[in-house]
Amino acid sequence: MSDLPDLPHLPDFGMPGDAGADLDTDPALAAAVLELEAHAAESGWGQPARLYALVDTALLVQQAPELAARTGLDEASAAGSLTPVEQDELPGGDEFERAVAQVSWPPQVAGCAATLERLVLPPEVDDDIPQDAVEAEAFARAHPLRQEVRMVVGVTRAGASYCALRLRSHDDEKSVVGGSDLVPGLVALLFTTLDEEEPSP
Repeated sequence: MSDLPDLPHLPDFGMPGDAGADLDTDPALAAAVLELEAHAAESGWGQPARLYALVDTALLVQQAPELAARTGLDEASAAGSLTPVEQDELPGGDEFERAVAQVSWPPQVAGCAATLERLVLPPEVDDDIPQDAVEAEAFARAHPLRQEVRMVVGVTRAGASYCALRLRSHDDEKSVVGGSDLVPGLVALLFTTLDEEEPSP
């Protein structure tokens, strides 16, 4: 899986980085992202893009004990973990990027994560991809070397990031690629939703 193909420009969320695990990754964030990836895998392919708030589980247990009880959380399981809370469904394609750019999280949200599927093409066809987004998508969908990839990306206010990628052609848990900056454009986009607004003068 080290030869992960380049992501197409639909939209361009960036190029994959080193497929090796990042030893400096926040373990709570990595666990939350991998949990979301496993959940997405259970739902199968062809799923819409989804956005999640990542909430400190201990805070959730303290402030919403009934909700925590219904989901099987307690103080013991809450220590040092993040709980994903799914948000309203977002549009796909270019609209997803624009919709996420409008999101601003309240202070109690520790981070956020997104799951989405994209088509990927090998680097040798980059010069053939049309500049127009609609034409580029049609080109990718019709190309015989296309592959589908599921991306799950999470970030925290503390500055940590983690990504998990799965190719449909390697659709098994052992082939999931993990790292802190595999989809840098999407990582950067999610970080913008955590920017704290400066107080008005």
